[in-house]
Amino acid sequence: MSAGVSLKHRVIMFLLELFVFFACFRECLSSPLDHVKGYMLTDRRADAFVPEITPSASPQPFLPLLAPSPLSPFTNSSVPKLSGLCILNFTAAQSLMSMTSIDCWAAFAPLLANVICCPQLHATLVILVGQSSKDTGVLALNRTLANPCLSDIEKVLEGQGAGENLKQICSIHPSNLTEASCPVKDVDEFESTVNSSELLASCEKIDPVKECCDQVCQGAISEAAIRLALKASDPLNMDVPHVLPEHSTRVNDCKTVVLRWLASKLDPYRAKEVLRGLTNCNVNKVCPLVFPNMRHVANSCWNGINNQTACCDAMDSYVSHLQKQTLITNLQALDCATSLGLKLQKYNITRNVYSQCHISLKDFSLQLEVRYLDASCQACPLMRHLTSSLVLVSFAI
Repeated sequence: MSAGVSLKHRVIMFLLELFVFFACFRECLSSPLDHVKGYMLTDRRADAFVPEITPSASPQPFLPLLAPSPLSPFTNSSVPKLSGLCILNFTAAQSLMSMTSIDCWAAFAPLLANVICCPQLHATLVILVGQSSKDTGVLALNRTLANPCLSDIEKVLEGQGAGENLKQICSIHPSNLTEASCPVKDVDEFESTVNSSELLASCEKIDPVKECCDQVCQGAISEAAIRLALKASDPLNMDVPHVLPEHSTRVNDCKTVVLRWLASKLDPYRAKEVLRGLTNCNVNKVCPLVFPNMRHVANSCWNGINNQTACCDAMDSYVSHLQKQTLITNLQALDCATSLGLKLQKYNITRNVYSQCHISLKDFSLQLEVRYLDASCQACPLMRHLTSSLVLVSFAI
């Protein structure tokens, strides 16, 4: 299958590896204080990177570790002109916004959308609104503020190198900042409706692997969301098991409100870890690939044909098309392989073409080879995204 990957995509993956290297190298060199400074207050003087020499101290050597970020030549870092209407505190969440802009870097946002960019962007929106509720007392923006705030978020991310069409790539709308159809948005009403102490205990720290199996936090979130949703139909009926299927949209909207409340109780970094862990469980449940018509595969591989070369060429071409769509996780690849196998069976192809044509899980997505640069670099958030449950490692079926 490696021969089926075009030269163009080999170049893309080389650039992606280079991007990850610079992103993680930046994390290794940056000081923790860098995440506290507001991007609005960043000093842009021409001599900003010249080492300071005070009259009372001996000159210090110019160390390479004090150099600007290695990623800076590859990003368009600029101070955006914001609307002035949004109440969200972007400066307090600068580290989060910076990580999101890297995860959604313009050159790779479409390729990383399913696995990295969109989950990070959705988590960022939840955290921004959740943190603002500590000042406003509400877990949603009104529709008047939602539009300028979403526009400002886009501008901040674009100013740090993110793609210009993230709303389209990740299906983000102003309603993602409001309560939508959820009947509860006031913090006091929220805490009087749900068992907030149990909710926080279940979700303040999760194991990304165990949570996907045990669903302790997910269960607590679902129960809280159902209780919120039921208030719209009958304030006296709080019997959770009686929620109706037609209320599913409202329940989903209330889940977002629940996540914002959780984000308000955690620091932005911890909130991001929890939200991304929960998202990973959902991401890995479905195959995100779109399967085009496979009649040409059926014509070459159906059971009555013994030309293995023609069959494998057809499979190579088909799977190569799939792998160009987006990066996927191993669990998603397993689901995609199963789905494709079922489709092959519908075309009366029952022999094991995966084995005959040497097709493995890695062939369902462009592969990014990721190695730790150094033990000190393991704190790199982007590296963790690619080496945790979302990492694309090469193993065969």
